[in-house]
Amino acid sequence: MPSKWLAATAAAVLLMSAQAASAQQFINVLTGGTSGVYYPLGVAIGKIFGDKIPNVKTQVQATKASVENVILIERGGGEIAFTLGDTLKAAWDGDEEAGFKAKLGKLRTIAAIYPNYIQLVATADSGIKTLADIKGRSLSVGAPKSGTELNSRAILAAAGMSYKTLGKVEYLPFAESVDLMKNRQLDATLQSAGLGVASLRDLSNSTAINVVAIPKETVEKIGPPFVAVTIPAKTYTGQDSDVPSAAVINYLVTSSAVSDDLVYQMTKIIFEGLPELANAHVAGKEIKLETAASGSPVPLHPGAIRYYKEKGVLK
Repeated sequence: MPSKWLAATAAAVLLMSAQAASAQQFINVLTGGTSGVYYPLGVAIGKIFGDKIPNVKTQVQATKASVENVILIERGGGEIAFTLGDTLKAAWDGDEEAGFKAKLGKLRTIAAIYPNYIQLVATADSGIKTLADIKGRSLSVGAPKSGTELNSRAILAAAGMSYKTLGKVEYLPFAESVDLMKNRQLDATLQSAGLGVASLRDLSNSTAINVVAIPKETVEKIGPPFVAVTIPAKTYTGQDSDVPSAAVINYLVTSSAVSDDLVYQMTKIIFEGLPELANAHVAGKEIKLETAASGSPVPLHPGAIRYYKEKGVLK
């Protein structure tokens, strides 16, 4: 009798374990390089998902950022990802010049989040003070096929330049670019990120820098989704005045294959967790519910729409 009871109990435990396993959901959060803004915000998002969504297992993946992220989302390699607006538009349009041979039709928007400031920074020793001074010099344009690299191409083209007019082009993530600048092996870096990005803070704390202006007229030549902005004085050590620049809105995206219920829960928890995101990085303070459902070149996911309707953001 005891052996039968033990067998029945074991069978029941196995059944419950199988049911629990089948009920468990997995969320892979696709971010960017660890020295950028996407990564700390992604870590914070992964934590609040793990804490607040029942039966969910989360993973935060460092990537080459925007372009890789949207490709991974399309292929089912993640449930939520960060991306730049211009990359998102190029992916949705199937822009071959931007590296998309076909339209990524499974992409869906969760939220517009914060603006990415395009920050062109040179060492003071390089003598680079204007955008035109970049000609013939060495510039890191971001990791290959990243959103930052697409931004670099756009900015240079609007200023009448290209990679061919530079002395040397480096395709490096943020931290590696800064390391070369500290060692006087690189003149400048273009980094598309939230204000106060860790890599540039690190650089300005150890090396004299010039934050190089990207004039409003240059930004207007590119047009949407680029907008003219100002990098406020004192954003970085030694930056004594406001600097005109460009910005592109960042988005959180998912796939049409992710369930409406899961996307609803993710959207709800992100906006209920804004204090945690603000603590993770200053860029988190710029995420606003009022603007989250607007402006994306890609349709909103039905799960996100449900949340925004509940909150009165959408009718």
